[in-house]
Parts: sequence; structure tokens; C-alpha cells
Amino acid sequence: MSEFIPACAHWQSRVEQSFNKQKMMGHIGAYLGDMEPGAIDVVLPHEDGVTQQHGFFHGGAISTIADVAAGYAAFSLMPAEKGVLSVEFKVNFLRPGIGEHLIARGRVLKPGNMVTTAKADVFGISDGKETLVATGLFTMFGKDGFVD
Repeated sequence: MSEFIPACAHWQSRVEQSFNKQKMMGHIGAYLGDMEPGAIDVVLPHEDGVTQQHGFFHGGAISTIADVAAGYAAFSLMPAEKGVLSVEFKVNFLRPGIGEHLIARGRVLKPGNMVTTAKADVFGISDGKETLVATGLFTMFGKDGFVD
């Protein structure tokens, strides 16, 4: 159960509608997983188009879903008139991205009216077993007028 209370009653439909507008997510085949206020998961199936030369998930794909999961975790807490933009992030790759799919688990650490700090851990899933492949810290800027 989330410790956060969303500022918008229809936060879940806002997240889903906004996510579905992201052409990048459709392009790489990512989709939303579990959702709670301040906690959003993004799933990326293993496909050739998101791998690097050794067959691992590409670091760009890993950092992309981490950024999106953290961003939507922040967005889920925003009032209806606000959207979010990433202003800074750092991702540490801990091991090669392997598995049938990845799950990026975005979690708000400290919400704010203008600046929200979030994290995302990315796990490779193989035969139901999770392996942490990357972790990141994200700063999100809440802005009026970026209504999705």
C-alpha cells in the first residue's frame, strides 16, 4: 500500500493516458505494470530491437524505462493541472541486462510541488527470478501547463 495520497482523484487514468501517448514506449514495446500513488512499474519484453551487440538489453533501453517509471511515479502525485519533466538523473548499471523482460520500479522518495525526487530499480526477470541490473536517482520538475 502506498504511503502517498495523490493530488488528483483520477491519477491512474491520467498516468495511463499520458503513457499511451509516449511514442517511444510503443516503439520499444514497453507497457505499464503495477501502479500505486508514487509507485509505477514499467515492463519491457526482451526483443532484438532493444538489445546491444552481445544480446543484453541495451543500456539506453534500461535507462529509458527507469526514467519513465520514476517520472510517472512523480506524475501520479501531481494535481490535474501539472505535468512533470525529468531535469536530472543518474543510472548505475550493476550487471548485464538479461532476462525474458525487465521491470523498472519507479518510486517517489520525496514529493514536492515543483521538485520531486524519485528512484528506479530495474530488474531482469528470468524464470520468475528477479535480478537487479540497474538503479537510478531522478529529479522531476512539476510544471503547470504540462497537462497530459
